[in-house]
Amino acid sequence: MSVFRTVLLLWVSVGAWVSIHGALVISKDNVEEIKPDTAKRIEKRSINDAEVEIQSVKLDCKVTSRFAHTVMTTKALNKGNSSKEIFFEVELPKTAFITNFSMEIEGKTYVGAVKEKETAKKQYEKAVSSGQTAGLVKASGRKMEKFSVSVNIAASSSVVFTLTYEELLKRHLGNYEIMTRVKPKQLVQNFEIVADIYEPQGIASLDAYGTFITNELLPLVEKTVNDKRAHVSFSPTLDQQRKCPDCDGTLIDGDFIIKYDVNRVESIGDIQVVNGYFVHYFAPELPRIPKNVVFVIDISISMAGQKIQQTREALLTMLNDLHVDDYFGLVLFDSIVETWRPMLTKATEENVAAAKEFVKTIRERDYTNINDGLLRAIKMIDGFKEQNLLPEKSVSMIIMLTDGHPTEGVTDRNKIKQNVQQAIDGKYTLFCLGFGYNLNYGFLDSMAKQNDGLARRIYEASDATVQLQVNFTLTSQRAPNYRNHS
Repeated sequence: MSVFRTVLLLWVSVGAWVSIHGALVISKDNVEEIKPDTAKRIEKRSINDAEVEIQSVKLDCKVTSRFAHTVMTTKALNKGNSSKEIFFEVELPKTAFITNFSMEIEGKTYVGAVKEKETAKKQYEKAVSSGQTAGLVKASGRKMEKFSVSVNIAASSSVVFTLTYEELLKRHLGNYEIMTRVKPKQLVQNFEIVADIYEPQGIASLDAYGTFITNELLPLVEKTVNDKRAHVSFSPTLDQQRKCPDCDGTLIDGDFIIKYDVNRVESIGDIQVVNGYFVHYFAPELPRIPKNVVFVIDISISMAGQKIQQTREALLTMLNDLHVDDYFGLVLFDSIVETWRPMLTKATEENVAAAKEFVKTIRERDYTNINDGLLRAIKMIDGFKEQNLLPEKSVSMIIMLTDGHPTEGVTDRNKIKQNVQQAIDGKYTLFCLGFGYNLNYGFLDSMAKQNDGLARRIYEASDATVQLQVNFTLTSQRAPNYRNHS
């Protein structure tokens, strides 16, 4: 199965395909070739074209003994008066493999063929050069791969794409994770995510959330857990998907994540035998790792209002999650940079209480000097390290809360990324938590990845306390590299 992870070809032949100089229109009665001089009337459109309506999106995931089987079904309608080329694009986990892909057009179903890596490459190139419909899986970041395919659809006709993929879930940071990336790019009349989980050992815990979930959408995430079975569903109406009452933009843009763990006993693990094959699950419980964390907080004028209020509330929550063997610091920046205390502070009950009182006084002020704010945080950890005060085998990290728009000091984003990368020099991890709909997420994401971290969006209309608490749990438990502190 592993041969399918890197490159897959899903090859669909529909009717008598013409050369790359022509175009194809599919109708109930015939397959009509459009000559090159008239082919210009056929417009190349993505699935989010105004005349292409996504009528339904359904993701149905069934998990049995940590093995996930997911079926994604999308129906799109060409509302225009000419043929449209409709694109179907999906991002999948790199650990998943596609087992089936089909397209239903005018009542006929065309099934793709899954090929091995080298065969897929050759047949994909051949199919594309001859004008056939073909799909290829390519890398899309460190954890995801992108599958895409397109097909010409006649006016007032629809197409149903069905993609099936499977994945063996791995336990990470104490949980099994099912991540689904959803980016319909328009409002969808019937949108639904459903997951059913069955674990013979019993389900110990389960949580479900989305990076795009707002306060209004939170009650729509339904979770039911009953001993060995769990059910999760999320099905917002058309109006509930809107960014605002009069907007056509959709809130559904990000990752929907389900995390769960199973009951465990102190033994050599769990062995399951099915159809003559066996699988051995084991997950040793590891001791907690001390962390040294500096929170870098944007208090510029662009953080005014809801953003700064959410920041205060979220920081209070994250301070509660610190353990007594952790060290922490607070760096605030606008036009200038200041710290709560000049050095890292042990997370004793008294120190955490004092930090909370300070956080309550945070107010927005002036412009945004991201560069100096991050460099001050790095120097804070460096100074502690030079004095050999960092706990042995601890992990150090920087968590920045900002909207990502530098307006003071160094404002060139590439220069900021260069300065931060040189200062960190592989010693620490940087996480960026971005606020608001207008944040510069690309800048934050690339800077975090350059320093072995990640970025997350925090929406103003959503419960930032919950979002940041989840993200802090993720960052604080991330597998560290001990070599720098031992």
